[in-house]
Amino acid sequence: MARSKEELLEALSECVVEMEDEEVVDVAKEYIDAGYPAFDGIMEGLVDGMNKASDLYDAEEYFVTDVLLCSDAMYAGLDVLKPHLPAEDSSVQKPKVVIGVVEGDTHDIGKNLVKIMLDTAGFEMYDLGRDVPLDNFVDKALEVGASIICMSTLMTTTMVGMKTVIEKLKERGVRDQFKIMVGGSPISQRYADEIGADGYSVNAVEAVKLAKSLMGIE
Repeated sequence: MARSKEELLEALSECVVEMEDEEVVDVAKEYIDAGYPAFDGIMEGLVDGMNKASDLYDAEEYFVTDVLLCSDAMYAGLDVLKPHLPAEDSSVQKPKVVIGVVEGDTHDIGKNLVKIMLDTAGFEMYDLGRDVPLDNFVDKALEVGASIICMSTLMTTTMVGMKTVIEKLKERGVRDQFKIMVGGSPISQRYADEIGADGYSVNAVEAVKLAKSLMGIE
């Protein structure tokens, strides 16, 4: 008997949490063969599982190695689902986003999730990686003509780097060219306001909503 959409979404999520990088491929194919939308499979299945894995990591029930194996499973599922996303209108220019983890911090699980979700939601992503020198955010954003600069950190000691990037943009007289998004567990809306960022997101799902809102996308 064919499984329902909800059952398959739950199975996709569970495959990611359980690090089943082979089984997730079979479930993703079953999901597509049943005619369900690839976008929902990614967001409500794979990304949901990755969010759960991230929560387990925060609760110290998973280690970094576990989360990496979870992400392997997520990417395996993405390889099946992404080709079935609706064709994009080539006449519509994608908003460009420069994303990275600020200098001094190597925690990139959350950043990677945001990157995947923004990419899936139709943004053109430029991933600087982790432990990114602060000037690189400014240089890359100017180089590619980005609309958004997205910065994350999980460490209180590196939070100030976000403020420094905004100050560097002001020094160059280009602050108004970009929307600045910040995120990570020590970051709050209050801190975002303090440093003059345009928005703060508590997780990857909210980051997509924020980015679309900043760009005026429905």
